[in-house]
Amino acid sequence: MTEISASVLTVEKDNATTIFYNLETGKVNYFHIDAMDGKFVPKNNLELMKDYALTISHISNLGLDVHLMVENVEEIADEYLMLEPEILTFHVEATKNEERTKNVIELIKNSGTRVGIAISPETKIEEIKPYLECIHMILVMTVVPGKGGQTLIPETLEKVRQLKDYITENNIDIDIEVDGGINDITSKQAIDAGANILVAGNYLVSAENISEAVKKLK
Repeated sequence: MTEISASVLTVEKDNATTIFYNLETGKVNYFHIDAMDGKFVPKNNLELMKDYALTISHISNLGLDVHLMVENVEEIADEYLMLEPEILTFHVEATKNEERTKNVIELIKNSGTRVGIAISPETKIEEIKPYLECIHMILVMTVVPGKGGQTLIPETLEKVRQLKDYITENNIDIDIEVDGGINDITSKQAIDAGANILVAGNYLVSAENISEAVKKLK
């Protein structure tokens, strides 16, 4: 079954609470928090995203799907783990080596939170194959990390297909999430490629009827 994770990256603060309510009643499955440090990606929104995550954790029953686009993975992960997110995802490009990557996986697992590893468009899937049997989700970035409103890069869906084939052949129980440029057209392409969790931001936030937009994505 396809699940929808609603990105709040482009939500304006003035009407954030209303949008959060509309997204939840529109039947999304998670709230997607894109935490960026201004180093791993150019934009720094750590304060705003932490504020949104705190607000959502107080007013919503939906789980947080936290995506860390940061260099200091361990410190920022600790801050979000206190909110007991449904899943916390970090970039393999940020941890850089196998030992650190495994340590971060254990840090998140030991808190009782599901673990995800993200890969940017230029990263080959071979980089994450060693970790697939000890994590819960792969996040394939279908745009360059760092800002909302981008167009999906078609070549990234080939990585989704390759990952889907690999986990099927090796009987690995893991989710594949895609993030970037998801709308009612690209959602079908992503699902056909093998993704089962779709991150959507602008498409949902700007929709006149969020519930109908969610149905179209699924």
